[in-house]
Amino acid sequence: MSEAARDTLARVEREEAELVLPRFDLSDAWTLGSRMREAAASARLPIVIGITLGEARVFHTALPGSSADNDGWLERKTRVARRYGRSSYGVGLSFRAVGKDFDGDARLDPVLYAAHGGVFPITIEGVGVVGTVGVSGLPQADDHAFVVEHLRALPAEWG
Repeated sequence: MSEAARDTLARVEREEAELVLPRFDLSDAWTLGSRMREAAASARLPIVIGITLGEARVFHTALPGSSADNDGWLERKTRVARRYGRSSYGVGLSFRAVGKDFDGDARLDPVLYAAHGGVFPITIEGVGVVGTVGVSGLPQADDHAFVVEHLRALPAEWG
């Protein structure tokens, strides 16, 4: 693994440790999803956005230029974030860091699971992972960065 890849993995692991929220409910899902949609529409990003709480999809939107394929990718990345309790990007990077390929070495069906960037677990302090927030439609590092940017801003909005 290159030094740049190691640096990326370390940054993603810091983000995963940092982005633990004091709370998250249906109202917060609407706020987060709506702000993500507004930012994506303003930047003309061809993405889908999805938020889950438990097994329930509580927010979903698709922007111009996105397709059903993006929905499929979002579902596959969401399954990875739920299963591993960490970002889909972090999972993929972790496999590559030890010389493994997620699709072959995770022993999970690649039709159902994708360890590519874009989905982040919603973790509540003292509770654990309660859901996910994710996007699909950009290169994986950009999908991941978009989610992190908006998830990071949420507690600041609570004041």
